[in-house]
Amino acid sequence: MTDARSPGSPTPLDVLGGVADALADGGDLDGTLRALLAIVTRQLAADSAAVFIQDPDRVGLEPAVAVGIDEAAFGRLRETLGRDDDPVAATARDRAARVTSGGTGGYVTTTGSRSAAFEPLVVTRGGIELTLGVLAVGWRHDRALTPDEAATLRALARLTGVAVDHGRLASLVAERSEWFERMAQSDPLTGLANKRAFARVLELELARAVRQGTEVSLALFDVDGFVATNETAGHAAGDDVLRRIASVLNEAVRMVDTVGRIGGDEFVLVLPGSAGMTVARRVLSGVSKLEPVAGRPISLSAGVATFPADGSTTDELLAAALAALNEAKGRGAGTLHEAGVRPAG
Repeated sequence: MTDARSPGSPTPLDVLGGVADALADGGDLDGTLRALLAIVTRQLAADSAAVFIQDPDRVGLEPAVAVGIDEAAFGRLRETLGRDDDPVAATARDRAARVTSGGTGGYVTTTGSRSAAFEPLVVTRGGIELTLGVLAVGWRHDRALTPDEAATLRALARLTGVAVDHGRLASLVAERSEWFERMAQSDPLTGLANKRAFARVLELELARAVRQGTEVSLALFDVDGFVATNETAGHAAGDDVLRRIASVLNEAVRMVDTVGRIGGDEFVLVLPGSAGMTVARRVLSGVSKLEPVAGRPISLSAGVATFPADGSTTDELLAAALAALNEAKGRGAGTLHEAGVRPAG
């Protein structure tokens, strides 16, 4: 039997290998779709092709990736979606392939095509068919697909749907991974950095300060009378106190500063530079203006230490800040003390 393919034309094995490479590449979804569209246009001798994706966060389709379409025309594709003469939206709505020839409007007019074919991107999950978008292919001349070409387009559309589905699943996994990582480093009550995240930030800030020859301030805070508040007013009231203090801390710092909760009623600030005392005073002042909880005023005691003057390692700096905090607590509620400074009197 004679092979009817023209010399140098891709064999079915070539096509299969190209599709497999596109799907297995592991790159971003747009790159995978471009590779698939290149195969589509080559196999069907098309002048243009585009993938429209159903936006999961909104009703409607969005043009995602195209080949053979200039940027201006690609931008106009969004404007044509949903019009009465738009075959893309109709293909997605009806989950049925469409072919236009000699028509006007929508994809055909926008891309300068004479004829076009549209295939829905459909996947089946849990026995339910889901429409994820549409694959559109255009020619600048009248074009009728042979049965084999129509079957090829359908197959490539199904594979494109798989690529879109896998891309969405990968994005969801990444988002969940990011969420779990964020939760692993956040205090669930206040949303501040937890002890683990604080330790890592302090380590990184000290390393950067060593490289740049700069300072780092560390401030430790302890809620005055917190145990008594819990005992007399209950844990809900105590949680309310902690959330209010966290809000004051967040408002008092810069974007480069890190706020954390590292114990039941212990908070911490890591501040690049030497402004630890200034920010700590601002925090204590803001907390002192909070409304009492269960009739008890809210206040903090604080100790501040600075790298490298008060410690050249994380352990030394923490010890200096803790000693300053204990000095402040010994002098009464709402007191601030700086490491290395002899108490007056």
